[in-house]
Amino acid sequence: MKFGIDRLLADPVLRKPLEGKRVALLAHPASVTADLTHSLDALVASGLNVSAVFGPQHGVRGDLQDNMMESPDFTDPTYGMPVFSLYGEVRRPTGQSMGTFDVMLVDMQDLGCRIYTFITTLLYVLEAAAEHGKAVWVLDRPNPAGRPIEGLTLLPGWESFVGAGPMPMRHGMTLGELGRWFIATRGLDVEYCVIEMQGWEPEAAPGFGWPSDRVWINPSPNAPNLAMARDYAGTVMLEGTTLSEGRGTTRPLELFGAPDIDARAVMAAMRTLAPEWLAGCVLRDIWFQPTFHKHVGQLCNGVQIHAEGPAYDHAAFRPWRVQALAFKAIRQLYPDYPLWRDFPYEYEFGKLAIDVINGGPGLRLWADDGAAIPADLDRAAGVDESAWTEVRQPYLLY
Repeated sequence: MKFGIDRLLADPVLRKPLEGKRVALLAHPASVTADLTHSLDALVASGLNVSAVFGPQHGVRGDLQDNMMESPDFTDPTYGMPVFSLYGEVRRPTGQSMGTFDVMLVDMQDLGCRIYTFITTLLYVLEAAAEHGKAVWVLDRPNPAGRPIEGLTLLPGWESFVGAGPMPMRHGMTLGELGRWFIATRGLDVEYCVIEMQGWEPEAAPGFGWPSDRVWINPSPNAPNLAMARDYAGTVMLEGTTLSEGRGTTRPLELFGAPDIDARAVMAAMRTLAPEWLAGCVLRDIWFQPTFHKHVGQLCNGVQIHAEGPAYDHAAFRPWRVQALAFKAIRQLYPDYPLWRDFPYEYEFGKLAIDVINGGPGLRLWADDGAAIPADLDRAAGVDESAWTEVRQPYLLY
């Protein structure tokens, strides 16, 4: 198969509308061609006039490990064009930066989860392009989590940099498709083009969205592999808790744990509460000691969620429910456990981070309510998931 960047580079007809235009590139470290050339180098080599580069969270270079670490603007040392950070002094492109190009090419590998901030950056770029009369092209890439839908829909008033709009946690769309949805639902008047992938098969084994012959490059520092991308719609919620999500280990966002929980007891409680929610993956109790971030230097007992290997079932695996069930089990075992982390998450003040992540308080209230059962959350999420199946249909390209 071919990604959007590879099709653009291979076909002069696709590139022709860019001739004579100033072209900007929004990219990160995983913005590479099939032969692992960075898209910036490949586009310059193709003869396009690349006049500016923009970087999302973690920067064009992807050098900043933690969340909420801002990147500066700088001048590209190889080509001399300005590099503008969209996760520094500003989140939205400024009028000054919008004046440096005519067409912006967006070539970012996404993870298929609402909270991954590249989605919101795309929305902000589209809104700025509509305001300034610029064109936006998305060079489409696979959603490595595939087409499945899962989670509660973000509620009105809960929009944030990790919640661009009313979609469930796992949306099952590509960036190119999401751009079409943003334009339609926001009523944006913007010249928009998607350079579609060729041969993407999101239901085909073994990758289920990720082609097995394509090298995985971290789109952000703690997104090291396909298993993490599959887990992420659940494990990202750990960022709103006192539990470690594995930052400071070699398997971030594939596990959870803390020094003061009994992982085997948690797993047993999960299996008792809702064994059907654990289908399609394998849970394994582990020990780990983070070298940075939460519980740094402390021995933690935890659980790794294996969304890989012969036991992996793409259609059955529901990572958001798996992680929600872990919260419920911990609440049952340790009623007074200080589970929810209280800090300004992604510049949202006055709201618990877990609620910002989930686009509302529903999941937290369910986990904390001793009388609430898994069927209650299943019912609420099921309504939202069914609705999103219909909402997204007109915007799908594959």
